[in-house]
Amino acid sequence: MRRAKVRFRPEALNDLRDIFAFVLSLSQSPETARRYVGRIRARCEKVGDAPYGGVSRDDLAPGLRMVPFEHSAVVLYLVDGGGVVITNIFYGRRNYAALFGSDG
Repeated sequence: MRRAKVRFRPEALNDLRDIFAFVLSLSQSPETARRYVGRIRARCEKVGDAPYGGVSRDDLAPGLRMVPFEHSAVVLYLVDGGGVVITNIFYGRRNYAALFGSDG
């Protein structure tokens, strides 16, 4: 099976920046924050290996899917003709269903 190309919406890139800042504030270590965000990005890229492997979240938006990351975040994405589009990344115990609904 061919790997699907993974793209990030601007909202997902903003989420990664926010997560970096949050981890940096907690850890006081830029290296720790970089490694953590790097692992999230690697998880997002891995979605391209099995685009339909995530849990369907049609209740939030048609075609939306979700995968967990290290019990500390969730990655929301869509599968389209061009591959995978990462829509949002929610960190911690945030109510991503409510937050996703407020995005658009």
